[in-house]
Formats: sequence, C-alpha cells, structure tokens
Amino acid sequence: MSEENSNAGSDNDAGSEGINERHRARMQRKKEVVDQKIEAAKRDAGVLLVNTGNGKGKSSSAFGMAIRALGHGMKVGVVQFIKGAKSTGEELFLQRFPDEVSFHAMGEGYTWETQSRERDIAAAERAWEKARSFLADPAIGFVVLDELNIALKYKYLDVNRVIADLQSRPAMQHVVVTGRAAPPELIEVADTVTEMQLVKHAFKAGIAAQPGVEW
Repeated sequence: MSEENSNAGSDNDAGSEGINERHRARMQRKKEVVDQKIEAAKRDAGVLLVNTGNGKGKSSSAFGMAIRALGHGMKVGVVQFIKGAKSTGEELFLQRFPDEVSFHAMGEGYTWETQSRERDIAAAERAWEKARSFLADPAIGFVVLDELNIALKYKYLDVNRVIADLQSRPAMQHVVVTGRAAPPELIEVADTVTEMQLVKHAFKAGIAAQPGVEW
C-alpha cells in the first residue's frame, strides 16, 4: 500500500471514530432524558386512546393493541359501530378465541350505503348499549370501540353521555376509540390521541380494497 493510501485510511478511521464518539455521547444524553421520564411515570391506570385522522391504520392499530392485550392475559371486548355488513379479517380471527374475546359487529355498513339516519341512529344506540356493558365490567381489560368517532360525528350518539360512560369505567380498563373526525370533547378527555395522516393510498390509483389490508 502506498503512503498516500495509508494516510487516507488513517484519516477515514479517525473520522469514523469521531462520528461514533459523537453518536455515543448523543445517545447517552438521550438515555438520561428518557430514564428521567420513566422514573417520573410511576402511576398505573387504565388509559383512553383515540385513533383519528384521514390516514389508514386507525382500526389496524386498535386491533394490534387488542392482540397485545390478549398476550398479557386480558379479556377483550370489541364493538364495531359502522362495520357489520360483511365480516372483516379481525372479526374472523378474534372470534377464534371466544373465551377471551367478545366481538360484536353492530353497524349496518357505511353511512352512504344505508342512507337512513333513523336506522343508523338505532344501530348506534344498540351498539352503545353493548359498549356500556363492557365499560361496566372490570373483568374486561381492553375495549375496542371501532368507528365510534363516526357515530359521534354524525350525532347518532350524544358525546357527553359517551364521555360520562367512558370516565366511569373500571380504573384499570383500557379503551381505544377509532374513526375519523374525533370530536374535540373526546380528544380533551383522552390520555393518548394519534392522528393518522394520509400521504398516499392505493385506492386513488384504482386498486380495489384488498382482504388482509383494508378488511
């Protein structure tokens, strides 16, 4: 190896070592900050989560958490407020666990399909009665209220009554609410709120909804 190449190699090694050292220092500072936050978060409590926004993934995230809860030995209750006209993959899968999951798809399909406010209100009321039974049961550790935000958006249900029932649930029960256009009142009382943003969607390119992806 020439002296020039040897010097270049040494310079590269020194440069890499400098980058690595700065990275270690940065991660050490970050670890200190994260450790302090973990130390400060000592309280155990059931949390109310809201998944909203126009992007894909709201229900997918909720059912991922439901499976996670099952892994921890929790019982799970599910109410779907809009879906119900046809079975979804999550319903077909979770119904394999009847002792751990109580799954109720109680909608009549998308609102533009039913075209009847009276029917939609009646379906939402029935679904909320089922949801209230879960919210009153301390044996249910995790509750999914899928597309509840849609029922609230169209005022099929009274948001103040819904919030009162959510706030009176068992202390260690977790609830996740999904759907676009979550009302401000629900966002205000929620513990964790995530807004999914749409960047790109296959449907706009003419690709039909795919099983295992959309339903």
